[in-house]
Amino acid sequence: MRLQLSPEDESFREEMRTFFTTAIPQSMRDTVAARGELSREQWIESHRILHAAGLAVPDWPVEWGGRDWTPLQRHIWRSEMQLAGVPEPLAFNASMIGPVIAAFGTQEQKERFLPATANLDIWWCQGFSEPDAGSDLASLRTTAVRDGDDWVVNGQKTWTTLGQHADWIFCLVRTDPSVKKQRGISMIVFPMDSPGVSLRPIELVDGSVEVNEVFFSDVRVPAENLIGEENKGWDYAKFLLGNERVGIARVGSTKRLLANARRYAHEITADGRPLIEDARIAARLAELENEMVALELTALRVVAHSAGGRPHPASSVLKLRGSQLEQDATALVMDIAGPLSIAAAPDPESDVPEWARISAPGYLNDRKVSIYGGSNEVQRTIIAGTILGL
Repeated sequence: MRLQLSPEDESFREEMRTFFTTAIPQSMRDTVAARGELSREQWIESHRILHAAGLAVPDWPVEWGGRDWTPLQRHIWRSEMQLAGVPEPLAFNASMIGPVIAAFGTQEQKERFLPATANLDIWWCQGFSEPDAGSDLASLRTTAVRDGDDWVVNGQKTWTTLGQHADWIFCLVRTDPSVKKQRGISMIVFPMDSPGVSLRPIELVDGSVEVNEVFFSDVRVPAENLIGEENKGWDYAKFLLGNERVGIARVGSTKRLLANARRYAHEITADGRPLIEDARIAARLAELENEMVALELTALRVVAHSAGGRPHPASSVLKLRGSQLEQDATALVMDIAGPLSIAAAPDPESDVPEWARISAPGYLNDRKVSIYGGSNEVQRTIIAGTILGL
């Protein structure tokens, strides 16, 4: 099944496809397609190429760099970018704190932060999860106490993705412990090199280091760095996470991964026959491709019904099903690789394909996608309450 596009939207898709496959360096796109790691410099270069063309923050208000696109055009933009293996605009900037500041920040905050955020002059990281407040985020214990013209922050955050690269952090803190836990939370922002901020990397199961623990010890933050109203941080966090979950569906990326899986299944042989001729492999691949069609149509419905820029409750469905399909696709690729998936570090003398060697680390790393952005268990609760009315 293919979407039937109008001539205007077909032209728009060709414009996006041409730009993504010519303006972004091939070396970066190859790294993304191979599920490799980009350097900080590569992230910034790619993001700024997109921003210079007006393609980094199209969901933002037009006055701050957004584009007056239709929901279908926004879907095409993201899908074509992922299919081309283009590094996506840094989510912490483009999909998280940027939209929050645009919606809830003061005019001064918008002028101070939004241009630098859109151009990745400020690299943001997210200070939400804590050791005892992950899926139950409202139980967070990091505090901010007002002291004159400052807030004084103490506590700890964990799983802070790419915090080692970040210039600033947007942080949920408890500012009123006397009220219901969701009501006493505020959002503040401050530089990662502020006195009292320290960072410790966490090595993941696949051997990579992309997340961190961040500690705050009497960090003084100017009062004007409070985003929105005091004790309204929970509302802003829900708004932010709704935006994050739409992107988490990663329709284009998983479609590209499944296309690669089909190619790999033609390359790998078992008993003298290509694996694609194995009925079990062929059936799994066909099933996942059909599920991707359903996910893409759901993504279009969510975007089309996200009134006023606010995420539709069904974004939780995208997060839930999108993460499941991405994990299923990485599992399929690893199974196609078979014993080749447990190959050791790169060896110039080895004839093991690179995609096969990294398939097991990729599979392991992707266990995270059903946790971050709100675990799938939490998404099922949201779906039950806001969509099914249970």
